[in-house]
Amino acid sequence: MPEHTLYNIPLWPLFLYAGIVILLLGLILTLSYILGQHHKDRETDKPYEGGIEQTGSARLRFSAQFYLVAMLFVIFDIEAVFIMLWAVGFYELGWPGYIGASIFIAQLVVVLIYEWGTGALDIGINGKKLLKAMQYRKLNSNQ
Repeated sequence: MPEHTLYNIPLWPLFLYAGIVILLLGLILTLSYILGQHHKDRETDKPYEGGIEQTGSARLRFSAQFYLVAMLFVIFDIEAVFIMLWAVGFYELGWPGYIGASIFIAQLVVVLIYEWGTGALDIGINGKKLLKAMQYRKLNSNQ
């Protein structure tokens, strides 16, 4: 395409499309307001209209371990994206790219081993402690 024809592209289809979208959006919102229900019952003021009475506060505290696992998931997810991008450009990157990706993956393995060793990946109940507590309870109940 010659360079001078780039500036001669008509913009009226874009503006027509944007106008139709805005018109339809306004029409849908107006119809939903006019045809929708307008009632104020006791149940509609509650946070959940499922018929279940609210008990307690919705402000629950999560342990810091939950946030740690969430951060680790995000970090490893982003690293997976980097590895996938490296795999897409594998042939173009050649040996320097392969060496760089190998170092990157080695660092991931070292961090994973460190997190495993510190117990950052241990969520929920510790199985060994649970078995020990059950055996202790069993021994004390027999006496």
